[in-house]
Amino acid sequence: MQKHYYILTIISLLLLAGCQTTPKEPIRKIENFGNDWYFKKAVDIHFGTSPWDAAVIPHTMRVEPLVVNNQWQGYGWYKKFFEVGDTTGKKFFLEFEGVMHQSWVAVNGEDIAEHIGGYLPFTVDITSHLKPNSRNMVKVLVNNEDNPQIPPGKPLEALDFNYYGGIYRNVYLVITSDIYIPDAIDSKDGGLLIHFNEIDESQAAGTIRVQAKNESSAEATISYIAKLNSPEGKHFEFSSQEFNLQIDEATEITTEISIPLSDLWSPQNPNLYTLEIQLLADGKVVDEITEKVGIRKIELKADGFYLNGEKTYIRGTNRHQEYPYIGYALSDEAQWRDAVKIKNAGFDFVRLSHYPHADAFMDACDELGLMMMNCIPGWQFVGDSTFTENALQDCRELIRRDRNHPCVVFWELSLNESAMTEDFMLQANQILDEELPFEDAYSAGWMDHESYDLFIPARQHAKPPKYWSGYKDDNRNIFIAEYGDWEYYAQNAGFNQKAFADLKEDERTSRQLRGAGEKALLQQTLNFQEAANSNQKGKLTIGDANWLMFDYNRGYADDLEASGISDIFRIPKFAYYFYQSQRPPEEELKAPLQSEPMVYIANYWTETSPTDVHVFSNCEEVELLLNGKSVEKKKVERDEFSSHLTYPPFVFNLDKFEPGTLSAKGYINGKEVAVHEVSTPGKASQIILGADLSGIPISNESLDVIFVYARVCDENSTCITDAENLVQFTVEGGGELIGENPVKAEAGIATVLLKIKYFNTPLTLTGSSEGLKEGKLKLRSY
Repeated sequence: MQKHYYILTIISLLLLAGCQTTPKEPIRKIENFGNDWYFKKAVDIHFGTSPWDAAVIPHTMRVEPLVVNNQWQGYGWYKKFFEVGDTTGKKFFLEFEGVMHQSWVAVNGEDIAEHIGGYLPFTVDITSHLKPNSRNMVKVLVNNEDNPQIPPGKPLEALDFNYYGGIYRNVYLVITSDIYIPDAIDSKDGGLLIHFNEIDESQAAGTIRVQAKNESSAEATISYIAKLNSPEGKHFEFSSQEFNLQIDEATEITTEISIPLSDLWSPQNPNLYTLEIQLLADGKVVDEITEKVGIRKIELKADGFYLNGEKTYIRGTNRHQEYPYIGYALSDEAQWRDAVKIKNAGFDFVRLSHYPHADAFMDACDELGLMMMNCIPGWQFVGDSTFTENALQDCRELIRRDRNHPCVVFWELSLNESAMTEDFMLQANQILDEELPFEDAYSAGWMDHESYDLFIPARQHAKPPKYWSGYKDDNRNIFIAEYGDWEYYAQNAGFNQKAFADLKEDERTSRQLRGAGEKALLQQTLNFQEAANSNQKGKLTIGDANWLMFDYNRGYADDLEASGISDIFRIPKFAYYFYQSQRPPEEELKAPLQSEPMVYIANYWTETSPTDVHVFSNCEEVELLLNGKSVEKKKVERDEFSSHLTYPPFVFNLDKFEPGTLSAKGYINGKEVAVHEVSTPGKASQIILGADLSGIPISNESLDVIFVYARVCDENSTCITDAENLVQFTVEGGGELIGENPVKAEAGIATVLLKIKYFNTPLTLTGSSEGLKEGKLKLRSY
């Protein structure tokens, strides 16, 4: 694909909601269809003998253990009873955001749809199968068994991640008139596409394309009105041409638009406009959709990546979307909390390894200012011609679903670490050209093939000399898609072998559980630091993404893949704070995001703690104090591990351990701006409970899941970092506890997952452990 580097934008989809012609009756109705389902497992496509259980969507077919190496696979049945009123002049659709990975849909006993693929949405038109003013039933048969024709294709016993099963993302009932805007997935020109191809300091100009479909009993004159509201409240309105639309005909209507520009989207300022489309038939509004959109300009130039005209080095991470126990069946709010954590860790970019993630996560990245690389399903596997056809269809559907999101800057239309044929790569890139014929639609591939705009090797795939010179083409942009894990796990200590020569195998690796101890967590951090520093030496490297944000299950292993900078329960390790320290202290972000001067002591300060104290900070100077007395105050010092870092860590050498309190104070321009303290823990005496909301309130409208943490503490509320107490959790007032219970604390913290439906009354949680004062936590709805 030949690209010319000029101005462009992409606009994002955040919220799909009906607008109203009158206060009583919205034109387009969207109902969360996740409640009041029933589920049963089946050994085959027949019902089997297991009973029906009540279920709420999102749903997983089996709650798994913490370490999953025998994930349940097979068939499952879902059913739901519902009523509709008069269906005259209306269309009814079921929208499934994600079902793993084969599904068959029946309404009132009639089979009406089959879908293949577990990571992308599909819509089923159920209009003609409904009983008006009566009770209806929908049944969905699902199957998640190994299938080499459905990407990722590789058998679960050898796949490096789990894909779980069930209707694990949201389901909606959508009701429209019989002249309406169809779903974007259905066809190349379906739904809404908005794109700006000319942006300068004063204006943004581009097009809005809307598809209209007429399934009424008469032809109609069609047009639309587009209303665009800026973050500052400025209003712009555009009218399309009129078209005559015959019965059972669809047409695309494109309108050129131009607005004075003041609010570009960026990670620092994720400005979003509100776009409302009103579809008119014979002068009457018959359908409306409202979306959040963001305007931004991206360019890949010979010397790097440019965002809104400014050269930008991209600092990012990778994410797997699983939670412990429930797999992929996360609530929308849980998706948002993950995005908040990634942003608060200091990143402005996330690679969606190795498949499309949920709509809610995409929306969160738009709102919070996280750029992303969007990926099709694939990992170390290429199947037959049917597999290839399905993978190419994934390319199309991924683009159609996400084409309006400003957060998407690269499209990874590449089967990760797989021996793709040249024909596949050419076809995948041709699809991108067809679906998004714009100069800023950049493709990314793990193989160094000329069809891709961006080459995305991982450090373990390359030898240093060629790696930093750009491989075959000295003018080829490189984004390092993975680093910090495998090269250390495989005994390759980066580019500094001698410094690691005396380390044992379990000390060298980046795969360290949070409970592995300070030495292991510091080694993991140093691995990430060394690799991140070395990445920035490459003149053609536009950015990188570490492997990875959260620990996860590999499906075939007896342990967790522990190279995350946070554990599977989303509790940070030391490396989290190293990355957080790389965000500039002057950067201002809105709550719940954190952007301020920071300092963090990577030490528990116990008798077994290292006396070389590592402190992560984005300040100019850091002072370390022990029991109120200054040990040393120093400015930034660089070594071979930090020569290219913006904010190198500080290391203080203490002669010996002395119990008490370590304090680190950060200074900018001579002024104290941040402080962090750690204290030597005493004897365990109490449990302190806390809930992880990450600034996102618990949903009071639908299913939600949150982590509840029980910290084993001394009388001064200091966490006992080597405590392994068994903690028993209980909940009163509603909610369901999921996971091991009682659960053994890891590094002083025990975790349980709390599932809540309709959070409208207070919940009281208790954590108890033998010999300790129990902890209490009350949760109230907002």
